[in-house]
Amino acid sequence: MTSDSASPLELLAPARDLECGLAAIDHGADAVYIGAPQFGARAAAGNSLDDIRHLCHYAHRFLAKVYVTVNTIVFDHELDTVRSLVADLCKAGVDALLVQDMAVAAMARQVAEQAGSRMQVHASTQTDNRTAERVAWLRDQGFSRVVLARELSAEAIADIHERVPGVELEAFVHGALCVSYSGVCYASQYCFGRSANRGECAQFCRLKFTLTDANRQPIDRPRHWLSLRDMCRIHHLGMMADAGVTSFKIEGRLKDVSYVKNVVAAYSVELDRLVASSSGRWRRASLGRVAYTFTPNLKKTFNRGFTPYFIDGKESDIASPDTPKALGEMVGKVKEVRRDSFNVAGLSSFANGDGLCFFDSQHELRGFRVNRVEGNRIYPQHMLPQLKPGMVLYRNADAVFDKELARQSATRRIPLDMRLDHSSGLLHLTAHALGTDIEVSLTQQVEQQEARQPQGENMRQQLSRLGGTVYMAGEIEVSDAAQRLFVPSSVLADLRRRMVAMMDDQLSQQAVDRPMPPAAPNAAAPRPPVMPSEYATYPYLYNIANSEARRFYDHIGLVPRGDAFESSPRPTAGTQPPLLMQCRHCVRRILGACPRQTHRRAAWKEPLYLELPDRRRFRLHFDCQKCQMNVYAAD
Repeated sequence: MTSDSASPLELLAPARDLECGLAAIDHGADAVYIGAPQFGARAAAGNSLDDIRHLCHYAHRFLAKVYVTVNTIVFDHELDTVRSLVADLCKAGVDALLVQDMAVAAMARQVAEQAGSRMQVHASTQTDNRTAERVAWLRDQGFSRVVLARELSAEAIADIHERVPGVELEAFVHGALCVSYSGVCYASQYCFGRSANRGECAQFCRLKFTLTDANRQPIDRPRHWLSLRDMCRIHHLGMMADAGVTSFKIEGRLKDVSYVKNVVAAYSVELDRLVASSSGRWRRASLGRVAYTFTPNLKKTFNRGFTPYFIDGKESDIASPDTPKALGEMVGKVKEVRRDSFNVAGLSSFANGDGLCFFDSQHELRGFRVNRVEGNRIYPQHMLPQLKPGMVLYRNADAVFDKELARQSATRRIPLDMRLDHSSGLLHLTAHALGTDIEVSLTQQVEQQEARQPQGENMRQQLSRLGGTVYMAGEIEVSDAAQRLFVPSSVLADLRRRMVAMMDDQLSQQAVDRPMPPAAPNAAAPRPPVMPSEYATYPYLYNIANSEARRFYDHIGLVPRGDAFESSPRPTAGTQPPLLMQCRHCVRRILGACPRQTHRRAAWKEPLYLELPDRRRFRLHFDCQKCQMNVYAAD
C-alpha cells in the first residue's frame, strides 16, 4: 500500500448483517467478519451471498477487508454443500474464511488455488489456540492467521509472536466472553442438544446455579457462577501491538447496528491515537478519515461490566455472578420514593425512554422504562415496589444517545491530493490517494482561451466537489499556466468524474493485489499437533465430525479414538464422565479461596458442584498448576 516500513494494524469489527457491516466500515473498521449463509459459529447470523458481495465491494474501496465465518464443524452429508458455499464465497471476493474444521480448511485452500484466488484461510479461535506449538502447527498447515485464545496474556502472545514468525496474530479486544476455552465447550450440547461448535450455543454459562459441596450442602445463595463480565481492552492496544497482535477483534455478531457504531468508533479513535504517537512504526490497515457526529462511549452500549481479562497477566475481577444481563453505567442512588415516582441523588440527567435497573434486596436485577422526567424526579412506566431509598441505579438504555446513533453518525472519506497543470493545449490532472502509492493521471484537450483574471480558486472549487464519492479533497495545487486559462466548469467536472472513476479502478485492483496465501504443508513431512494433555483422555476435543477431517488427522499420524462430541449422545472416556468445559475463570477465586491468594482453609468439603434447578449437577475440578477450572458432567 505504501512505500514506508510502517506495520499495519487492523481493527476487525463484527457484522450481524449487511447494515452492520456497512456501518462498521463507515465508523472506522479496517476489516469486517460476517456469517456465511450457513456453517458460521452464530447460526442466527447468516447472510446471503448477494449481501456479502455488496459488502466486499463497499469495503474494498477503502482497502478494507471482509472475512466470512465458516467456522463450525460439519458432518459428512454436509461436505458437498460446504464445498459449493466456499466456491461461491471465493467468487464473491471475500478476503479470507475463518475456519475450525480441518476438512473445510483443506477444501478452502483447494478452491482458492483452483480459482487463482488470493482468498486466505484463518484459524478460528474455535481451534483452541492457546500455545505457541499449536500456532506453529496451524501455520504449517497453511493458515495465514490464527485467532488466539482470549485467555492469553500479552506476555504469552509476545512469546508466540517470537517463536512463530510468519503468521498473523488476531486477538479479541472487546465484547462478551466465553467462560470456556473456545472450541472445547460441550455444556450446551450435553444439556440441551445445541452445539456451540455448530453455532447453536444455548448459553449454559449464563444460567443460575446452586453451588454445593461434596455433601450437597449449599455454600452460597444461587448465583450465575459461570457468568463473566464483558472484555474491554481499549487501554491495552499499545501493549497488544507491542506483543505482536496485528488484528484487534471486536466480538458481537449478534449485536445490533448501534453497538457496532459506538464500539467501532471508540476503538478506531484510540487506534488512531496509537498510530499517531508511534513515530511511523504503525499505520492503519485501510484508508480513509472518519468524521463522527457523536462522541463514542463504551459505557452506553450493552455490557455486563468490563474486564481486561488476563491481558496484563493479572487475575482481575472477571466474573459477573449476580446477573448475566447488561447493567450499563451507574447513574446515582435512589433518594426518595413516592407512589408513582422517585428522585435520584447524583449528577446524571435523564430522558423519557431511558432504561434503568437496580438490584433489589434479594439480589435480583429489576428494570423499567422511564415514562416522564421532571428535573431529577423520574416517573417510571411501571413503579416497582422493590425500589427503595439508597439503592444504586444503573442506566442500560440511554434514549438520547440511542437517537444520536439512529441517525447517520459518521462519514468516511479518502483524502486526495491533486495537481492541475496545462501545456500544449492539454490540461493535466494528477491525483494521489493519501496513505497509498496510488496515483492516477489524465489529460483533457482545451481551447487556449486566456482568462480575464486568475482561475485558480474556481478550479479548486470544481475539483473539490467530491460529494457522493468516497473521496475528499486534500491539497489542490493549480499551476500558473492552468490558472491563466478560462476552462468551462463542465470540462472541469468531466475531468473530476474521470479521475474518480480511475481512482476507483486503481483501489479495486489494489484491494485484490495482495500476497498469495501460504502454501499447504509438505505432505512428505507431516506432524501431529501438540495439544493439552486432556486431548489424550477425551479425544472428542479434536472435534472430528466427518471422514475428510479424520483422513486429514490419519495422514499426519494422529489417530484419535473417538469422534466429535456431537456425534455421540453421551460420550465418555472409559468410566470418566464427560469433560464439558476448561476455564481460566475459577469459582474458588470468587469465594476468596484461591490457594495462590490465601492460605485460609476452606469451610467446605470438596469436590464442589454446580446444580441446576432441575437437580442436574456438574463437578468442578481445580487444576491450580495450570490455573484452570474444569467442569465435568456429574449426573
